[in-house]
Amino acid sequence: MILTELPIDLKKLIENEKVEFSIKAKRNLPLGKSVERLIFSIAYCAFVSIFVVAFFGPLLKNEEVHFTSNDVPVTASWDDLGELIVPGMIIGLFVIVGVGLIISSVYSFFQKGGYFIGTETRMIQYRNGKSTITDWEQFSGNVKINAKNNFGDLEYELRTGKLQSRKNESDKFVPDILYISAIENVYEIEKICKIRIKENDPTPAVLSV
Repeated sequence: MILTELPIDLKKLIENEKVEFSIKAKRNLPLGKSVERLIFSIAYCAFVSIFVVAFFGPLLKNEEVHFTSNDVPVTASWDDLGELIVPGMIIGLFVIVGVGLIISSVYSFFQKGGYFIGTETRMIQYRNGKSTITDWEQFSGNVKINAKNNFGDLEYELRTGKLQSRKNESDKFVPDILYISAIENVYEIEKICKIRIKENDPTPAVLSV
């Protein structure tokens, strides 16, 4: 679980800290997450395409497009496309977002993972020259393990995150997730992390009476 070769910048960042594990993930995101993103992207594009066809479909049949703008009926055709510029730009923006989501989702399938270094005080993630440092106390302790034959993914919840608005309900806290994907020795790595997270848990202990 200790790599013999590490990038120079990463070595400088570690300096004299005791390294408890050093691994290199084969993927940046778990395969399942990439699949979820692709499915969402396809569904989004399919939804947007309904509006594109419904709005511009008549033009493909050399017919007029009828819609309202500020409660005023508007008619547009191939001979007068001026009225379609603004709605066309708005719909085009949603199309661009959809295409971007598709490209990003497909790209995530081929993104290689980075280095993960565990020391006594922190977790260091190093990928493409960028370092992300997370102290053990920032981990909530919740972890998902998806592994087979000691190879797989770890998903750690952090104490940081954001509030997600919900209709007719109170806001929901969505924690940030640290992904360690496609690694060997999953259970050994999780065991080390569990010890350090528990040792650095900032939550006051509750004494039983």
